Amino acid sequence: MRELTPLCQVIEEVIDQRGGQSPCFSEIDGLILLRSQPHRHPSHLVHKPALCIVAQGSKWTSFGDERLTYRAGEAMLISVEMPGSSQIIDASTEAPYLCAVITLDLAIMSEVYHSMPTPPAPPASTVNAALVLSLTPALIECVMRALKLLSSPAAIAVLYPGVMRELCYWLLAGPQGAMLAQRVLGGERNHRLIAAVHTIRDHFDQTLRIDDLANAAGLSATAFHRQFRALTAMTPVQYQKKIRLLEARNLLLSGDMSAENVAFRVGYASASQFSREYARLFGAPPRRDISNLQNQLKG
Repeated sequence: MRELTPLCQVIEEVIDQRGGQSPCFSEIDGLILLRSQPHRHPSHLVHKPALCIVAQGSKWTSFGDERLTYRAGEAMLISVEMPGSSQIIDASTEAPYLCAVITLDLAIMSEVYHSMPTPPAPPASTVNAALVLSLTPALIECVMRALKLLSSPAAIAVLYPGVMRELCYWLLAGPQGAMLAQRVLGGERNHRLIAAVHTIRDHFDQTLRIDDLANAAGLSATAFHRQFRALTAMTPVQYQKKIRLLEARNLLLSGDMSAENVAFRVGYASASQFSREYARLFGAPPRRDISNLQNQLKG
């Protein structure tokens, strides 16, 4: 796409002007720029509701048993906070992976939805909270305007909400509008299901009681399990486990706690079980994994 050439140029310029580091956290809250070579190993993080716009290269991200691959001219749209694994698969020194991540303002999304003359209808059944979409000229123009605002910091607070409104409109008006409609509208039961996701996220270190979560969502345990998996591509237990392990990795990187203490801090009753599950996700037991990460940061 010819429209991507100026987008690549602006992303590189903004990153270079801010010291060349990636990820590059811009002056706009929730706007992050990435420039990278291919990853040797997957990266792991909790993804917030966002639009991940690829200007150059390609990447895959997996949530549970669902893997999404998105390339230049495409974007990954996430509507619910979820733990995932990602790996860049197409990039080089001459043509690095370039991406702009824009955190979605769900309050503005809801406002735009209710302002539309004919808003998209949410689907009858629960749909996955992540998908890949093709970039349109209108979406690319929104991203370009957001990036250009970085050269006028005083204008960001006044003008960026308008850019976000337009971005939300084009997303809702596109083929992915039904999925977003379920997120911002979706009926009481859908909102209660998402509230259950947030409960697990916020209380990841506590014992998970499926019956209590199902009751809070107004569903039977079987229906809750099925709809949770349809939304996140994970079971509630898998979701909680990944959140626990990601939090554990962050605590270990801080260097203030032993692996055993971290295991208990994030909710494990057994340090050996924690070590096994940690190695299964990150490819090495805690001490070796943290040593590898620290060496990568030094390099």
